[in-house]
Amino acid sequence: MGFFDFFSKQKKETLDEGLSKTKESVFGKIARAVAGKSTVDEDVLDNLEEVLVTSDVGVETTLNIIERIEARVARDKYVSTAELNGILRDEIASLLTENNTEDTNGFELPADHKPYVILVVGVNGVGKTTTIGKLAYQFKQAGKKVFLGAADTFRAAAVEQIVIWGERVGVPVIKQQMGSDPAAVAYDAVSSAVANGADVVIIDTAGRLHNKIGLMNELTKIRNAVKKVVGTAPDDVLLVLDGSTGQNAFEQAKQFTKATEVTSMAITKLDGTAKGGVVIGISDQFKIPVKYIGLGEGMEDLQPFNRRAFVDSLFGE
Repeated sequence: MGFFDFFSKQKKETLDEGLSKTKESVFGKIARAVAGKSTVDEDVLDNLEEVLVTSDVGVETTLNIIERIEARVARDKYVSTAELNGILRDEIASLLTENNTEDTNGFELPADHKPYVILVVGVNGVGKTTTIGKLAYQFKQAGKKVFLGAADTFRAAAVEQIVIWGERVGVPVIKQQMGSDPAAVAYDAVSSAVANGADVVIIDTAGRLHNKIGLMNELTKIRNAVKKVVGTAPDDVLLVLDGSTGQNAFEQAKQFTKATEVTSMAITKLDGTAKGGVVIGISDQFKIPVKYIGLGEGMEDLQPFNRRAFVDSLFGE
């Protein structure tokens, strides 16, 4: 049982509302793809392939989905276009279940280990600091003691933003002056969390995608600083991606997964875009759990990602 079950009543309503633009776009494209057709034939499949690619599902994942639907059509001999949404829902859900780890209810904090250290990475503008603030709020609402570390010391605005979130949520923020060594900030944050018996510490990092070597070295130093305090590397490295950027989110995921060991992802800003299909492609292609999706501005609008619920919401009637 996860720590965020108290949001469960709002989850489906928020999910449906947050994915409404993507759903309208996808349904409109599918309607055009099957116009004048009663059965799923080669033309429909070609049109469906274009629908999925232009919905930012990604080429590799799209081809995999089309192959699965082709096999279904061949097996069943006759598949009507009226069944297409249900088939899409089933095949995409099956694909994601086969190709990824099990769904979780967000971060599960082990009872025998604290503080749980989450290192948050991602480029500027993806909603990284907002995600940190919302996570801190949800942990605190669940009765957990939270510390934040402002290790993005290259932008004054980044430190200011996380301090504002700390004040808003009511959790301490460990920071140093601008230009300080990010690893030193991470060390101080984890040390303070240990000294104060915190359950979780969330560390922000610089949102620069300068070059892989520089990024790798910087994140390695931060990981080593954490390890000096608690004896292990961060428990989780959370990559935050902006879903509204579509294929650019894929590229960022490639760069960060090459630069450091990313263990989970959060995909934000899905409520303002028709590119929600990117969640399917990223979840499938990178085999890294998408733990959270951002569906709005509210504190509760950062939701644990459940593949089946996501696909049901997107392709359900």
